[in-house]
Amino acid sequence: MIKSGKQGKIKGGLAESPSHLMHRALQLALDIYAEEAGPDGLTQRQFAVLEAVAARSGLTQTDLVKATGIDRSTLADLVARMTTKGLLERERSTLDARAKAVRLSPEGEAALLAARPRVEAADKRIMALLPKSKRDSFLDLLCSLSDAADAVPEQARAEIKAAKKAAKEAKKAEKAARKGDGKSDGRGKKKKKGEVVADQPQADDAADAVVVPLKGATEG
Repeated sequence: MIKSGKQGKIKGGLAESPSHLMHRALQLALDIYAEEAGPDGLTQRQFAVLEAVAARSGLTQTDLVKATGIDRSTLADLVARMTTKGLLERERSTLDARAKAVRLSPEGEAALLAARPRVEAADKRIMALLPKSKRDSFLDLLCSLSDAADAVPEQARAEIKAAKKAAKEAKKAEKAARKGDGKSDGRGKKKKKGEVVADQPQADDAADAVVVPLKGATEG
């Protein structure tokens, strides 16, 4: 007889794959969110952007990437569409003349206020699927994964910086090696790369040399 529930599940394969299980959980969460938000409500990403801008008006798109975790290209398209819909307004940033600051429009504020109760209802439905004793630890684990996701860009930048430094050091070492190939040959002249310098007798050795006359040189 096969037991139902957790005890009846076969171990191994997808049942022990964190990536697969999180994907299934994400699908469930998004389905519940969509049901509560309704067909005319904000999408989960739209809500995240409006909530982030409401918390700190004047954010640039770079700031929004950090605040929401949405990748840069997707966020740029999302902000453009939300601006067209009148949910967001963009203006030149006072801190960076090259960037555009984003703030809520009156329509965006109204949409956010209407969405908050629906998002809260979706969150309650999701948490209700877990035992009360595990809900706090579940949120803690999600926060840990979120923090790890936020650390990825910083780690990538650190790795790029380290790679550039290593390349610079390698180039410096190569330059030093080339300079070493042209070091002095001992006679005050620099030896060309690949040049073989023949040994020359020293002055003292020449002075101590014994001259032996050839046979018959004094005859006749």
